[in-house]
Amino acid sequence: MELRQLGRTGLRVSALGLGTMTWARDTDELDAAEQLTDFVDAGGTLVDTAASYAGGDAESLLGTLLGSRVDRRDLHLCTKAGVRHTSSGPMVDASRGALLDSLDESLARLGTDHVDLFLVHAPDAGTPFTETVSALRQAVTSGRTRYVGLSNHPAWATAQAATLLAGTDDVGLAAVELEYSLLQRGVDREVVPAAQALGLGLLAWSPLGRGVLTGKYRRALPADSRGASPHLAGFVEPYLDHASSGIVEAVVTAAEGLGRAPLDVALAWLLGRPTVASAIVGARTPAQLRASLDAAELVLPEAVRTALDDVSDVETGYPERW
Repeated sequence: MELRQLGRTGLRVSALGLGTMTWARDTDELDAAEQLTDFVDAGGTLVDTAASYAGGDAESLLGTLLGSRVDRRDLHLCTKAGVRHTSSGPMVDASRGALLDSLDESLARLGTDHVDLFLVHAPDAGTPFTETVSALRQAVTSGRTRYVGLSNHPAWATAQAATLLAGTDDVGLAAVELEYSLLQRGVDREVVPAAQALGLGLLAWSPLGRGVLTGKYRRALPADSRGASPHLAGFVEPYLDHASSGIVEAVVTAAEGLGRAPLDVALAWLLGRPTVASAIVGARTPAQLRASLDAAELVLPEAVRTALDDVSDVETGYPERW
């Protein structure tokens, strides 16, 4: 699998990343172990997790597999902090104490003394952004992480964090992680141009449009799909609308013409976008992951890429476009 430079850093990550959001919940230990083994055997290096995934159990499961299934040195671990689940629902807390405490707990669950990339999971309006950024600096200077970044933040916050981190200690902002696919191109308005200007790597989560770009929802709602799952139905539902349907049909048509699967086309389109360092594939089963791994080497013909660009184009205007 191709290794790509993460922005202007010296870190090179696999073009496909392994997402673990379903681990320890919908994906059990046996399937997780098979996924991780298949991923590494295919040349994958980047594994993406978070303190909030399955209440920390996803990290714990990954930690049990490090050493027993794969060598920690063969992986680049990315984890996120700043969102925790309470009895009243998810709570965002990107204060210095919350971020650093969460990182220490993540390291303990993962059984390692550092992660390769540490991200703030979501914006926190209740914490001064300077405090959040100072925690990122401390995470690097203390050796807990090699690189830092933001997840799900707007472009203005990305630019502010990059400015605040710029200094003599050479910490710097390395990456941003956001939802990005043919069904969700909001990042093209301002985040992608900002990442290009600032030299940041972009990690794309849900590159298959929450599973909809595989084409499996075109005719019905499969009983074993995320869309039929009690805790993930609301996650999939926004992309089961008429606008998304037209994009899915264009992907299916392109796939039929190329003799490939729709997910191959969707991933290939994304991996050809500016600043994208890795597409994080959150497969529920080993079979789903293997299907994605087969897509990593596809390069779309220019005519196909242009057609997909046009059918999925986002509306921009003032002030993005003067």
